[in-house]
Amino acid sequence: MLDLIPPSVAHNLNFLHPVLMWVLFGLSAYSMVLGLKAKKTRTADAEERKTLIKGQFARRHYLMGSLLLALMVVGTVGGMAVTYLNNGKLFLGPHLLVGLAMTALIAMAASLSPLMQQGNLVARKVHVGLNMVLMTLFLWQAVTGMQIVNKILTS
Repeated sequence: MLDLIPPSVAHNLNFLHPVLMWVLFGLSAYSMVLGLKAKKTRTADAEERKTLIKGQFARRHYLMGSLLLALMVVGTVGGMAVTYLNNGKLFLGPHLLVGLAMTALIAMAASLSPLMQQGNLVARKVHVGLNMVLMTLFLWQAVTGMQIVNKILTS
């Protein structure tokens, strides 16, 4: 199976996962901004709310969250697949395990959406907490991921 993919193609696939993850990190930061603006819209006084509601921040945040969930799952599975295709095995280490944990965190955060839409404050706080942990892990993954890219480039 591994011989079916030309080495040059397999080598270039190494860089698809890191590029996707950097895009995902940027989109995550943008989603966080939308979430903060959605909160500001919910908690603003009547006059300010009229202006903010035009931005449809809650709807945009929800849609961005759906996109992030899909891309995170595809990026995680894709990164594992490329590693396996290139090496015939996965490297069980912190980068893989944290990546899997991040995928679980984003799924849990997204699963709270129906409760948040019903106004559940506990669900909202857990959602924010999970996503803050996710963003922190994302920063750590960026460092370890670039170390892996550096190893690939130097070998």
